[in-house]
Amino acid sequence: MGYREGRGDGACGASRSSVVLSVPRANSHSFQNGRGSSTSSSSVTGETVAMVHSPPPTRLTHPLIRLASKHQKEQAHVDRLPDHAMIHVFSFLPTNQLCRCARVCRRWYNLAWDPRLWRTIRLTGETINVDRALKVLTRRLCQDTPNVCLMLETVVVSGCRRLTDRGLYTIAQCCPELRRLEVSGCYNISNEAVFDVVSLCPNLEHLDVSGCSKVTCISLTREASIKLSPLHGKQISIRYLDMTDCFVLEDEGLHTIAAHCTQLTHLYLRRCVRITDEGLRYLMIYCTSIKELSVSDCRFVSDFGLREIAKLESRLRYLSIAHCGRITDVGLRYIAKYCSKLRYLNARGCEGITDHGVEYLAKNCTKLKSLDIGKCPLVSDTGLEFLALNCFNLKRLSLKSCESITGQGLQIVAANCFDLQMLNVQDCEVSVDALRFVKRHCKRCIIEHTNPAFF
Repeated sequence: MGYREGRGDGACGASRSSVVLSVPRANSHSFQNGRGSSTSSSSVTGETVAMVHSPPPTRLTHPLIRLASKHQKEQAHVDRLPDHAMIHVFSFLPTNQLCRCARVCRRWYNLAWDPRLWRTIRLTGETINVDRALKVLTRRLCQDTPNVCLMLETVVVSGCRRLTDRGLYTIAQCCPELRRLEVSGCYNISNEAVFDVVSLCPNLEHLDVSGCSKVTCISLTREASIKLSPLHGKQISIRYLDMTDCFVLEDEGLHTIAAHCTQLTHLYLRRCVRITDEGLRYLMIYCTSIKELSVSDCRFVSDFGLREIAKLESRLRYLSIAHCGRITDVGLRYIAKYCSKLRYLNARGCEGITDHGVEYLAKNCTKLKSLDIGKCPLVSDTGLEFLALNCFNLKRLSLKSCESITGQGLQIVAANCFDLQMLNVQDCEVSVDALRFVKRHCKRCIIEHTNPAFF
């Protein structure tokens, strides 16, 4: 399950057995959480941390509560559920609620910390002291298996800007079975911390470091490389890698990533503006199983880069080359010729693409389901006709700001692509009659437009 943040920073009691979330009141040192509260000696407010308390008592001892305990016991039907049913209920709770449940009674405490409920830790919030929270959680989860969290497979701390290398090092040391790690937007982490994780978590398959501007490479630590046997090949098992907005990633770093992550099937390099065709050449040498690839807004990628990508052949299903201004019909012909099973193509803003490129694409990639050729001013009704007569399975089509498109082209598409579900014709000069024609023939189609007369 995930772990949600609370607010407050304070000293904890001597007994540290469960994690709770506490929210400080203004001008007060008392921290309120759920139905109970705990007192802290700290006056710091506005900082999010994990707090640890001893297990709750078996019985409530306050005189006023004791008077009502009989009535409450009669109403507590949930306590009649067997343990396995309670665990199933708890499995739907977010981490902050799960931690609060651990404070209700001793039985709930034991059930809430069942290892089966802790396959995922999820932390959110810009103010959370995520390094400390991870340390507290992993320490508690390691009680039954000293020093390691054998059940923990997923850690999501996206947007936690206070995450540092120390927090990732805690994950690397305690979570050998980790399979998924998301740290998008955590711009304080460095290459070394990422190296520790991929070196000490051999089962890691999904890694999202998008927006981590200091990350320039994915590789094993030097110590891990030395320890590995030649049979292992010094490879990393990552299959999904998102490095969107890693602005300082260069061809050399991509070369290292490709050489170590040969099992990649999903790779996203959006706005990695320093990547060139040479980096893509390295990628295709080592990573021959890629199914989804995005190089959107990589302004140095050209037709030569698409020639390299085309070496993926029928394995490639998803390709985004949006706003790669150096791409023309020549590069698109390479993709169309060799990647016949392509399902999704985003070529928005590639102003060098014309009807000839669309024609070649339509005739060779007949199973295309989603196409974005918005802001391609050289694409006209002629190109749409080729799409309509060849790509009958088309479900999503974006023609936003295509100045040469008219209502006639839309009618041809609607008359042949009955399964069309989304059509974007914003900023296109199309008539209301054409839009109504589309709506009549494609009943489930959602039309995004800028014509005030059509509704």
